[in-house]
Amino acid sequence: MSAQLPGIFDTLAPTLDRYGYAAIVALVGLEGVGIPLPGQLILIAGGIYAASGHLTLLPVLIVGLLAAVGGDNAGYAIGRYGGRGLVLRFGPYVFLNRERLAKTERFFARRGHLVVSIGRFIDGLRQASGIAAGLARMDWRRYLAYNALGSAVWVSVWVFAGYLAGNHIASLYAAFQRYGIYLLATCAAVAFAVLAGLAMRRRQQA
Repeated sequence: MSAQLPGIFDTLAPTLDRYGYAAIVALVGLEGVGIPLPGQLILIAGGIYAASGHLTLLPVLIVGLLAAVGGDNAGYAIGRYGGRGLVLRFGPYVFLNRERLAKTERFFARRGHLVVSIGRFIDGLRQASGIAAGLARMDWRRYLAYNALGSAVWVSVWVFAGYLAGNHIASLYAAFQRYGIYLLATCAAVAFAVLAGLAMRRRQQA
């Protein structure tokens, strides 16, 4: 019997019911090689399942971390040993097109360690950062260290979000649907203000 999941999370319930921890490994791991899968959602759902007793919290955290690091390192290997030609040839099949890869590479050239460590929280960077790191031939040990750190934080945040929400997920989801637009607008305004401030500071230093 599955836990009660609202809205979009409910579509993941049959997968978690049938495959359990393996579902987390597959969705989170394959996302690391460029496939747009609901990695964050499955971690939240895994946390909810742990809170309801259908799964156990520590294994959810462990398999989530191993899948995140393993998937990203597979992406790194594809980028480093497969080469740009291979990535551009097969990337569009997993929605990793030339434009998305180019943006990631430009950002990576300036802030490579940040892409690896915080890229997990940004859609697009999460799928492409490992491949971009391989293409840029970033030192693997350095990549692994930043990737493991970022993955640990990312997995912990979303699993504990689901775990702490627990039986309140339905009411929280309803509230987010009702007020989410205001939250997103606030986040966008804050991001714009930060970017504007950085741009002004750079202009003054120039």
